[in-house]
Amino acid sequence: MNKTIYKILTTDQWETLQAEKTSVGAPIDVQDGFVHFSNANQLQETADKHFKQQTGLFLIAMSADQLGDELKWEVSRGGDLFPHLYGKLALEQVLWAKPLPLHNDRHQLPEL
Repeated sequence: MNKTIYKILTTDQWETLQAEKTSVGAPIDVQDGFVHFSNANQLQETADKHFKQQTGLFLIAMSADQLGDELKWEVSRGGDLFPHLYGKLALEQVLWAKPLPLHNDRHQLPEL
């Protein structure tokens, strides 16, 4: 099964990933020692909680299957399992990237 997972990036973080081809993620990712991802069901809550009213965001999609053993599903918010990457983001593994616009104080997710 090919499960898609998602990461919200600022414009600067997305541009860095494109320019350098790899990234260690956001400052919170560096602090925690892994790159935070969400599955489709967790994504809106992640956007609402951690990116409230932030503009200039991008949503990237990656295949969990392609990330191999560096991807761990660990208990987090509300006891739910979240995907955590213990490695770098690689541009070549990004399936797609789309703007994450803010509308009426809520991020509008693209069709997943």
